[in-house]
Amino acid sequence: DLASDKDAVDAAKAAGTVGEQADGYLGIVSSADGAVTAAVNEINAGRRQVYTQTATKSGVSPDAAGQATGAQLIGKVPAGQFFKPLGGAWTKR
Repeated sequence: DLASDKDAVDAAKAAGTVGEQADGYLGIVSSADGAVTAAVNEINAGRRQVYTQTATKSGVSPDAAGQATGAQLIGKVPAGQFFKPLGGAWTKR
């Protein structure tokens, strides 16, 4: 379920195996187990739906909607966790 997926991803973010990407999706920083990978995929699927809905309402592409959200999410990444700017490499805050 979404709550357990979020818990798994939050723990993986704290451990440095999952991070936020500038495209608005979660990414795997280093090898993650199957449960974490599945949780990332589920959350990203949900985000994709939201970005598509936002794009339809606002007349932008889903990619642009994802990048706008990604910029906000990266801005909130706490110290010690990873993020990946567009065209960049994983960076630890």
